[in-house]
Amino acid sequence: MRAPVFPAPGDYNPYFETYLSLAKGKEYVPLINEQVKQIQNLFEKKGEAWAQKAYEAGKWSPKEVLGHITDTERVMAYRALCVARGEQTSLPGFDQDLYVQHARFNDLEAKDLLSDFKIHRIAWLSLLRTIPEDCMSQKGMANGHVITPSALFWIIPGHFEHHFQILKERY
Repeated sequence: MRAPVFPAPGDYNPYFETYLSLAKGKEYVPLINEQVKQIQNLFEKKGEAWAQKAYEAGKWSPKEVLGHITDTERVMAYRALCVARGEQTSLPGFDQDLYVQHARFNDLEAKDLLSDFKIHRIAWLSLLRTIPEDCMSQKGMANGHVITPSALFWIIPGHFEHHFQILKERY
């Protein structure tokens, strides 16, 4: 499988620079697969009680963080699909806090959230295979900013890295 080309400035909202910097220089497919293993190992090591408890009031629990990661990856994959297929409509943003609130991730078992994450990763890697290479650099609009499918596919593992570091350091 070919990896998407790492995006150049102008291919994404500068807000995403933090996430992209966490993925830059890494081999794409091994990174994606390693992240699945890392999150599974962390949740298995820490257990269900850990997964349900936020590190401080007003913060998400590890289950909510994992659910947020998966939901964000779904949104990013949808945006990549739309832009690659030539969508001219500006795609909307999303309120991550409302998504987490309405999902009620703490009502689910961690093993089910982990399974959902893994299945989604398989699905978007499959989607990546269906996007012609020349469509990966097409520019579209999402949340009022220019974005390319390539940038979106690289933001996904960078976003994961950001949250995984927080899970390891604060929980």
